[in-house]
Amino acid sequence: MHVVKRHGKKEKFDELKLYASIYSAALVAGYGEQKAERLADSICNTIKKRYSKKTITSTELKKQTIKELKKKDKDIAFLYETHLDLS
Repeated sequence: MHVVKRHGKKEKFDELKLYASIYSAALVAGYGEQKAERLADSICNTIKKRYSKKTITSTELKKQTIKELKKKDKDIAFLYETHLDLS
């Protein structure tokens, strides 16, 4: 899986970046560490399965992550969506 950043740079999908941002949003929302880990694992696995052999824009990756998060917890989806992204 590859991600095309906003400036056109194509890079290999970094699961750790996605995991860390979901995990962080879950902690801010009041999840404990284990629950935050399970959520981040679940969302990352879903995204990887869906886009494993594709190229996706960073914007689409964020939209799909938010969509999956909303299925689990709307507060975390909001925190993830409003987080400042400098990439």
